[in-house]
Amino acid sequence: MRRINFARIAVNLVLAAALPVLAGAQQMESHAGKWTGHSEAGRQLYYRYCWGCHGARGNGDGENAPYLNILPRNFVAGTFKCRSTPTGTLPLDQDLFNTLGRGINFTNMPNWSALTDQQRADLVAFIKTFSPRWKTEKPGDPIQVPAEPALSVASIKHGSELFQKLECWKCHGQEGRGDGPSASTLTDSNDQPIRPYNFTSDNRSKCGKTNQDLYKIFMTGLDGTPMPSFADVIKPEDAWDLVHFLRTLQYNNKSPELTLWLGTKEGAEIVNAKKVQNTYTGSGVKP
Repeated sequence: MRRINFARIAVNLVLAAALPVLAGAQQMESHAGKWTGHSEAGRQLYYRYCWGCHGARGNGDGENAPYLNILPRNFVAGTFKCRSTPTGTLPLDQDLFNTLGRGINFTNMPNWSALTDQQRADLVAFIKTFSPRWKTEKPGDPIQVPAEPALSVASIKHGSELFQKLECWKCHGQEGRGDGPSASTLTDSNDQPIRPYNFTSDNRSKCGKTNQDLYKIFMTGLDGTPMPSFADVIKPEDAWDLVHFLRTLQYNNKSPELTLWLGTKEGAEIVNAKKVQNTYTGSGVKP
C-alpha cells in the first residue's frame, strides 16, 4: 500500500487556502459561447476538483502528479495542446472550455461534463490567473477551417502520398500504428516519453473526434508535444486529403472514407494486407 505523505498534504492544504487569495487578486473573465466566467467563482471549483493533480500553484505539481503517466498541465507556462489558434499562441477561452467538457484522451484528464457550462466557464477564468501570459498577450486569431471538400478516391490517394512526403511515418509508422522509427525517442515539454497517436485505433484523438478536429491538429500542432503545425507547409486542401487518408487506417471504424476505399480493388488489397488477423487473446480488445 502506498505510504501517504501527510506532511506534504498538510503543506499543500495550507497553500490551497492561502494562494487562491493571491491568485484572486488578478481577477479574470472568460467568454465561451453565451457564458461569461469569473475567476473568483472558478477559484472555489479549482481547489475542490483540480489542485490534486495540477497543484495549488497551478504548476502541475499536485499530490497525484508523480503517479500519473503523463504529467498534469502546467498552467503557469500557458502552453496548451488543444487549440483553434496558431502554434505558440494562447488558446481561446472556448478552446479551454471545450477541453474541460471533452477531457483529453490517453491521459488522466477526465471530461468534466458533470459541471454546468457556467462552472466550466468559471474554471477557465481562474485557470487564466496562473499564467502571466494572459496579462501581456491576447489569444491568437483562430485559424479558418474551410469547408471540407467532397470525399474522393483521388483525395485519399493524395493523402497517402503526403503521409510519405511529410514523413509522418517516422513517428506514426508506415501503417499509422504509432510505431515509427522515431517513436521511442519522442518526449514532451516535461521531458517525459510520449507516444505518437495510433491512427488504427477506434479511439478519438486527444482534441476531438470529427474531421474538423483532425484538420485543426494538422494546422495548429499540439504545443508541448513533438507534433508540429503544418500550416506553413501544406495547403488547406492538402490537410483535408490527409484527414481522408488517415480515416482509412481505422480498420474497425466504418467511416465514409474507409467504405469508399474498400470499394476499390487497390484499397481493399491494401487494407486487408495491413489488417491484423487472428490475434484475439480473449481480453475483449480487438487488434
